Amino acid sequence: MSIEDDVALLERVPTLRLLGGTALRMLAIGSEERNFARGDVLFNAGDDADAGFIVQRGTFRLEDGGGAEIIAGPGALIGELALIVAMQRPSTATALENSSVIRVARSLFQRVLESDPAAARRLRDEFATRTSQVASDILMAGAKLST
Repeated sequence: MSIEDDVALLERVPTLRLLGGTALRMLAIGSEERNFARGDVLFNAGDDADAGFIVQRGTFRLEDGGGAEIIAGPGALIGELALIVAMQRPSTATALENSSVIRVARSLFQRVLESDPAAARRLRDEFATRTSQVASDILMAGAKLST
C-alpha cells in the first residue's frame, strides 16, 4: 500500500482521525505493515504492549482469559491504550484469515503528539470524554443493581 492508502486507512479510525492530516501522514510514514496467515498470533495476553495495530485487511479474534471475544476487521484499532501507556496485553489476538495490519509504535505515536500539541489536546479531550462516559455508565449500572 502507498502512504496515501495508509493515511486513508488511519483516517477511518475515530481516535486517530482526531489527530489531523499532518499527524496521520507522519504516522503512516513511520509505521510498518505486517502480514499474517490464518491462525497466526498478532500478540498473546500478558505480552508487553509497545504498539497499536490498525487492521488493513482480514480479521482478528481478540480473546481474554475469561472467554470474552471481539472480532476486529478492516479499520479497527487494536491495542489503542498501548499507544499511550506501557502495559501488558489483556488479550490474545489471532488472525482468522490471511490478514495485514499497520503497526504504530508507541514511541512514534508519542513523537507525533509532541510535535503537534493541538493534536495531543484533541486526543486528551477525547479520552476525557470517554472516561467521563464510562464513569457515568458504571454509576447507572450500580444504581440499577441496588434497586
